[in-house]
Amino acid sequence: MQADRFIPFRKQDIIEMCSSELANKFDLESFHQFSELLSSYIHFNYHGILESLKNDYAPFDPNADTRLLNALSDAQKRQCQQSFASNFANVLNAANYEKITEQDLQDALTEESLFKVRLEVEFEDFEQVVFYRRGESQKSETLRSFFGLRKQVIDFTNYDRVAVFITLKSAAHFSKKNKAPIGFEPGSTIIKLFQNVPKADLEMLFPNSEVKMRRIDKILIGASAAVGGSVVLATKLGPSIILLAALFGFWLGLKDNPVEITKQHLFTLGMGFGVLGGFVFKEWSKFKNRKIKFMKALSDSLYFKNLDNNAGVFHTLIDSAEEEDVKEALLAYTFLLKNPDGMNATELDTTIETWFEQTHKCKLDFEVEDALDKLERMDLVNKKINVTRGLEPQTNSGPQTIYVAKPLKEAKQQLDEKWDNIFNYNING
Repeated sequence: MQADRFIPFRKQDIIEMCSSELANKFDLESFHQFSELLSSYIHFNYHGILESLKNDYAPFDPNADTRLLNALSDAQKRQCQQSFASNFANVLNAANYEKITEQDLQDALTEESLFKVRLEVEFEDFEQVVFYRRGESQKSETLRSFFGLRKQVIDFTNYDRVAVFITLKSAAHFSKKNKAPIGFEPGSTIIKLFQNVPKADLEMLFPNSEVKMRRIDKILIGASAAVGGSVVLATKLGPSIILLAALFGFWLGLKDNPVEITKQHLFTLGMGFGVLGGFVFKEWSKFKNRKIKFMKALSDSLYFKNLDNNAGVFHTLIDSAEEEDVKEALLAYTFLLKNPDGMNATELDTTIETWFEQTHKCKLDFEVEDALDKLERMDLVNKKINVTRGLEPQTNSGPQTIYVAKPLKEAKQQLDEKWDNIFNYNING
């Protein structure tokens, strides 16, 4: 399984881990000040992204408790939707989420659910469907059946986090179907965040998924109905059937002797059909109760897996993306600072991944290019070309590029200057 880009440690833990690497060689108080400046600067940059997401999502937010000042035209709504989708995808990428492919979704629809239910999804109700996931692992779970007497161990792929971005079609689409979406406004954009979702159960995250009986459930109910029906026919409806057969035989001319129907016959006939109706109702109730049981299992699962909804989701993801950026920048700067001669991108990437694996028993795919881009944008590293170090594989930064961290004091001054110049307004203008 491919290593994940996500760094599974809190930002504060990464600061402490980096501090341990720099102990006895650098001033840790100065490093903590650098970390605070770095975090604050990146936090402010994400504040602008958050405001943009809030403004673009406002016309489609199904949970909004505010009014729009001016009604938007269809063209303006499309522009807001496109802008939101682009920024949202960028935030998910920064938070180290991976896009779930169409093939993964199709596999989920064909694989058997761990909850032993079959779900159907009407994809034609959606204008746009995008799923993202973070953290992929292999897990196993023991399923019990036949009152706990039978145990079956199931191995499955589990996603630690799944973000769902779905745009419903307009009201005109649902008017043609004569079926409105339950609990959702046509044309709205639904955003949800879930945890611990088996890959085989991705379809349960769709807002219009419906529980359907599996083939084995239909066979069990059908077999029960057939056996029970045979018993009812043989024991309860036998006299009534004989009476009806004789009556129809006389009407059709197959029998010469008339059939005399007494009150006792009518009572027996009524009782027979009453028993039959009661049996049919009982079997239908079994089907409904089994379906309700499945729906309860599904809703119980979603209750504990749901982390956030709609506008709350991108607030959560912004925080996650911000933390990932800080962690990546801190790690890259720390290990460059430890090596005064500098390192190229490949060396830095290998050093950090090996350190995680050997020191913290964690295997991950460190985003070295993103980390170096952040340090460059904040002017926290110098670049030099060194032909004596040999050629590294071609990267976005070019071959033979060596990165050298600026000293802590200079790096703090650089961040402090950037912070002071965030609002460089002309107060006299």
